[in-house]
Amino acid sequence: MQTTLASEFQGTREGTEAEAILRKCVHCGFCTATCPTYQLLGDELDGPRGRIYLIKQVLEGKPVTRATQQHLDRCLTCRNCESTCPSGVQYGHLVEIGRKVVEERVERPAGEKAVRWLLKEGLTSPLFAPAMKVGQWMRPLLPGSLQHKVPASAPTQAHRWPTREHERKVLMLMGCVQPAMMPNINSATARVLDAAGIQTLVADGAGCCGAIRTHLNDIDGGLADMRRNVDAWWPLVSTGKVEAIVMNASGCGATVKDYGHALAHDPAYAQRAMRIVELTRDLSELLPELVPKLKTKLRATGPKKLAYHPPCTLQHGQQLRGGVETHLAALGFDIRVAPVESHLCCGSAGTYSVLQPELAYQLRDRKLGHLAPLQPEVIVSANIGCIQHLGSGTATPVRHWVEVLDEALA
Repeated sequence: MQTTLASEFQGTREGTEAEAILRKCVHCGFCTATCPTYQLLGDELDGPRGRIYLIKQVLEGKPVTRATQQHLDRCLTCRNCESTCPSGVQYGHLVEIGRKVVEERVERPAGEKAVRWLLKEGLTSPLFAPAMKVGQWMRPLLPGSLQHKVPASAPTQAHRWPTREHERKVLMLMGCVQPAMMPNINSATARVLDAAGIQTLVADGAGCCGAIRTHLNDIDGGLADMRRNVDAWWPLVSTGKVEAIVMNASGCGATVKDYGHALAHDPAYAQRAMRIVELTRDLSELLPELVPKLKTKLRATGPKKLAYHPPCTLQHGQQLRGGVETHLAALGFDIRVAPVESHLCCGSAGTYSVLQPELAYQLRDRKLGHLAPLQPEVIVSANIGCIQHLGSGTATPVRHWVEVLDEALA
């Protein structure tokens, strides 16, 4: 796509990167066919190709309007379009640049700004955990719309962490909301790894991966989160004490695996960020090694019939497909994905379900409708956002696959 950058963007890092991405686009429209928001709205400007045209116009100096902002806001950043694109357009990086420029030029309504500020500061705050605890106590009294956002109190085993030491060690990112909302995912991960002879370490000072602030257009805040994590992990990484940095939330994994790109311009962090990327593994990437060690330790009891929703941040963001299904099947689980649209987003997309609830719930119900014919005992996924969002619309339990595996080992 031929692009003539406005003078203010010529020679800048963002302008150069955006122009290179835009030049790869050949207008084919394959991306439009797999875009969830285009499927719902049928508007070219609510699909990747249309949004690319909008970003191109912004970078060429054309007027930026509130409508431009709204079309970019409605993007889930699921990156399904990247999996579909035959030209390798890095849409995720492009939309991040476009949103940043638009955010600087279009004033949001006061209420909208307040909600976005509360999300990026509240979800990443140390006060989130006690606030969630209060919400869980008051859950029966909350209106339905809020009950959906507050999971039930965690089971007792959520606070049972392995005490054995092993020669093999990995780091794990606990996340910003997961320890408060669904702590059993982290402890279940540690227990499963412990059963395979791997010790899980957690670095003091590590927190939000940076995704929340970045997706809310606070790019500097997101970079600060990334630098903090690099600093927190580096003592264990630089001394070779850990063999991997394990992510059990695919949204965090997709973000951490992008640290090399995000911090490439920072000479103090670029090299260390690349080393972090080299060590980062989604938990499912460890399954080929775990399966032989766990196979003899599984009980016959517990749910076995599972429906699996592969998160966008896993199948598109990290380009990891089929691993969870293949390896859990090898462990004796009857696990299946939806027969149609398993590649489409469930509508969670980080803070999207709060900021764009109408679209998010349509996508949720559509996803659950495709999973229902599988008649699962449990719906499993690999990202806390998907788990919480899907769970708000069904009576079927929705859990992380590692929790189900952990219970089968108990």
